[in-house]
Amino acid sequence: MRIIITGGAGFIGSAVIRHLIKNSDHDIINIDKLTYAGNLESLKEVSAHQRYHFIHADICDSVAMHQAFETHKPDVVMHLAAESHVDRSIEGPAAFMEANIIGTYTLLETARKYWLTLNDNGKHVFRFHHISTDEVYGSLGETGLFTERSPYDPSSPYSASKASSDHLVRAWHRTYGLPVVVTNCSNNYGPYQFPEKLIPLMILNARTGKPLPVYGKGNQIRDWLYVEDHARALCKVVFEGQVGETYNIGGHNEKTNLDVVRTLCAILDDLLPNHPNGITKYEQLIKYVTDRPGHDMRYAIDASKIQNQLGWKPEETFESGIRKTVEWYLANGAWVEHITSGEYRHWLEKNYSQRTEMA
Repeated sequence: MRIIITGGAGFIGSAVIRHLIKNSDHDIINIDKLTYAGNLESLKEVSAHQRYHFIHADICDSVAMHQAFETHKPDVVMHLAAESHVDRSIEGPAAFMEANIIGTYTLLETARKYWLTLNDNGKHVFRFHHISTDEVYGSLGETGLFTERSPYDPSSPYSASKASSDHLVRAWHRTYGLPVVVTNCSNNYGPYQFPEKLIPLMILNARTGKPLPVYGKGNQIRDWLYVEDHARALCKVVFEGQVGETYNIGGHNEKTNLDVVRTLCAILDDLLPNHPNGITKYEQLIKYVTDRPGHDMRYAIDASKIQNQLGWKPEETFESGIRKTVEWYLANGAWVEHITSGEYRHWLEKNYSQRTEMA
């Protein structure tokens, strides 16, 4: 098959591309605008492969999208392109409305018009897979899990924009018959994640003796999903999922943010025993900072549908995945340095001195 993947230079998108190039015979067309979080170095190991193609384009550009579809004639679209950082959405929501809502609309219309030109078999095979987040559901209480039937209750500009895009995708299916599937995932972590996110930021700060900023008391709970497990799940859904259905994808790993940071510190104590700045444990670097506005207290995914219907479940436990993640960041200093010496550091210094991403 020919698969268009939007946002393929991002964290999750690049994991999906690496997985498909290594484990399938499909042709992959990566469309990415290459904003601050898009990094082609994350695809270095597959970039020269004859089945990999890259298009530098904005999903909001209808002309460029039409040209991409006409040139590559995809059988499948996996839509991962999005602005995804909650704190950035609070500081500047406009970019999130543009990319996540207008961009999704533009892509849907391009896909719909292209789909109408296909023969009956092509129409039957075609899929538009929209990848979303569990943040659209809002905040859970102390008990319960998000299911595919949970009502939407987004709290941030980011989650509201993703909720809007989810609704657009379902509307294009119900109104126009476009064959779609939707997935909503829990917090991803793993190699190649942009360093503004909780886990890589804690690893990199601790390594150099910088403070480890934790929102509030650190008691916000998230379900953690190893990115390569997520990539496998997305491929399961796009090839085997039922048209019009939604599948929640979670790692079955509920942890408080503080527990995550303490776990990272313990692993670093083991792997980097020569502590910086005279400290004896990395946990001494934890610094509690003012909580962010509208911070959801708990997310937790019920992933029984994808397990029961498609046979997917995560291969990594949190303990195995988090150790692999720490080891990867410590072993890939060149990748890290290239990222942290660029626009990210400038933005961090300007807007982000007292807060860090915990969503």
